[in-house]
Amino acid sequence: MNRLWVRLTLAFLIVTLVGVAVVALIADWSANNTFRQYLARQDALTQSGALDALAAFYQQRGTWDGVETMLVNANLVLPAGRGRGQASQGRGRPPLVLADASGRVVFDERGTMVGTTISPEDRAGALQVVSDGKTVGYLLFGSQGRGALAPGEQAFLDQLRVGFIVAGLIASTLGVLLGLVISRTVAAPLAQVAQAARGFAARDWHARASVRGAEEIAEVAREFNTMADELQRAETLRRNLMADIAHELRTPLTVLQGNLSAMLDEVYPLDRAEIATLYDETRVLARLVNDLRELSLAESGQLPLNVQAVEVAALAQTAVANFQAAADLQNVRVTCDASDALLARADPDRLAQVFRNLLSNALRHTPSGGAIRVRCSVFDGQPEFVTVSVQDTGDGIAPEDLPRVFDRFYRGDKSRARASGGTGLGLAIAKSLIEAMGGKIGVESERGKGSRFWFTVPTT
Repeated sequence: MNRLWVRLTLAFLIVTLVGVAVVALIADWSANNTFRQYLARQDALTQSGALDALAAFYQQRGTWDGVETMLVNANLVLPAGRGRGQASQGRGRPPLVLADASGRVVFDERGTMVGTTISPEDRAGALQVVSDGKTVGYLLFGSQGRGALAPGEQAFLDQLRVGFIVAGLIASTLGVLLGLVISRTVAAPLAQVAQAARGFAARDWHARASVRGAEEIAEVAREFNTMADELQRAETLRRNLMADIAHELRTPLTVLQGNLSAMLDEVYPLDRAEIATLYDETRVLARLVNDLRELSLAESGQLPLNVQAVEVAALAQTAVANFQAAADLQNVRVTCDASDALLARADPDRLAQVFRNLLSNALRHTPSGGAIRVRCSVFDGQPEFVTVSVQDTGDGIAPEDLPRVFDRFYRGDKSRARASGGTGLGLAIAKSLIEAMGGKIGVESERGKGSRFWFTVPTT
């Protein structure tokens, strides 16, 4: 099965088995090697005549006092002070121990057992020191061949191996169970992400993944949810766009159809005034279609731009002058605060269109007696951009509408009256044009205190 939890479980199993096998092999080799060294030393002691020397020593003195000196002189042990005796003597081999006839230890090569009594089992396996037909001491280690092991010794190693095998099986079982739990824990959040993706693909726009598990997996879930939010928003915008286009086209088409039907029925006279009314409706349709086409090209990056050095102040002053007459009719004061030395890299026609859209929007929402101020400047914190702002003293934008003012066909007026919001494409087009020229656009507004639309364009 090509599943993550299966692979993780197998990985845990393999790692556990390899670890157990390596430990078992090293332990088995070490036990065998140490045990054989132990037996080899016993054989060497037997063949060296140490038992006869010890028997002669005891027969001469009748006591084991001073036996350490004899063992050192016979090169059977190292002096106690040489190489820090207890640490160096017997390194990699067992120590030499001598006990008297009663089993009390009278000499220990490492000095840790003197005065203690060896067990009957140790006596049975020890080398006996015999003097005058009597056992006067025990030299621990029995005599066996260098390669072969006695049945009891072989049984000891076999039992050791069985212990390793049992320990390995237990460790493997625990490793598999632990690996299974961990792998399922790791894979479960990914399975939930996959399930959420399948649900989202089936147009369940509310399907989301649970953010849990390791940080990397949780990050995948968070990114999936972010993507799902954006796709859901895009789907909502697409549906709204279709409804908005149908709504915007229906009004002029209804006017055209009704007036033409009335003319055919001779309800309206076929004169120039009625034809002019129909022509105005066709212009509304043409403007709407052109706006949609322009917006589509700008959003797809296919809008042709004639980027050059542009005097921003001159464009701003020209735009304000063109709106001055309409502003006077509404009793709105329009001013322009701009420096003559602000050069930007932009398309002059598209930049003028942005000015027109922002001024038209500001004039539409500024009541009589209000004011609109256009300002162009370069801030110290952003010397590479020219910043332009259009600020009005209108009613402002509601907080819930503020994030969507640049959406296509979006108008804060839910009645969608064209008098209060145009086609709803002006700000969306302005945003696409500014971004196409490498700048940014935004809005700041507070209810009852007006709005401030701003945008930036790169300097030359």
